[in-house]
Amino acid sequence: MTQSCTILTFILLTLSCSLTSQNGDNYVQDACSVTRYQDICIHSLASFSHTAQHSPSRWARAGVSVTIGEAKKVSKYLMIHRSDMIVEGRNKIALLDCIESFQNTIENLHRSLDVLRKLNFQEFDSQMGDVTTWLSAALTDEDTCSDGFDRQKGKVVKSILNRVSNVSYMTSNALALVNKLTTTGPEALKKD
Repeated sequence: MTQSCTILTFILLTLSCSLTSQNGDNYVQDACSVTRYQDICIHSLASFSHTAQHSPSRWARAGVSVTIGEAKKVSKYLMIHRSDMIVEGRNKIALLDCIESFQNTIENLHRSLDVLRKLNFQEFDSQMGDVTTWLSAALTDEDTCSDGFDRQKGKVVKSILNRVSNVSYMTSNALALVNKLTTTGPEALKKD
């Protein structure tokens, strides 16, 4: 009797965990459905499923927050290669411009997150306009970084471009989540 109870308990726990996981997956998939790079969105935001659930403002904050983390990693990577002898000539100039662009990107992402944390009913439209502007500027800075390496080759350049592209995809996703919040309107704040 004890063994059958143990097996039944195991089956019920497995079923319960499976249902919980599926609900979490549904939350992140629903949130990411508005993004252009859904696989990246789902992968980067899956851990927020149970806290964000159906809250557009929480998903927007999560999207910007994970993008900040990734942008900081790329910025550190760029700084490491700043004094790298492999990167020289036109690539060196592009790298220095890219470092500056990423500093601007990180600043604009932080501005966005700060406002998203302080949203209120009275200033919602103005706040969302600012956030959209800053996220768009971050995307422009990321594009500027990539453009500097246009038609350049090399292992380091390829690695830089891959990392910058990933941050651009995440920024694009964050902007899509912010746009969803904007269209939902200040009523979305009631879900926080």
